[in-house]
Amino acid sequence: MRRVHVTVRGEVQGVGYRYTLRMVAREAGVAGWVRNRRDGAVEAEVEGTDAAVDEVLAWMAEGPPGSRVHEASVTDAAPTGERGFEVRPSH
Repeated sequence: MRRVHVTVRGEVQGVGYRYTLRMVAREAGVAGWVRNRRDGAVEAEVEGTDAAVDEVLAWMAEGPPGSRVHEASVTDAAPTGERGFEVRPSH
């Protein structure tokens, strides 16, 4: 299992990014969460197999129609065994 922490910057709030990511993540079979940050970024943690995490990261680098991703920074995190993928309140 692999877990990553991702911060996505650009035009990523108010365009359905979090809810579309939840659908993409569930389809890929990964666990984790996503939330808006007060600085305009979107923050997420994604956990699953290498292939599933890579699939979600590729989507996150593009985002949904209407978004413009300028940067997606990824750092490794310790797997937690979390189940499900949720949209969390803004932080």
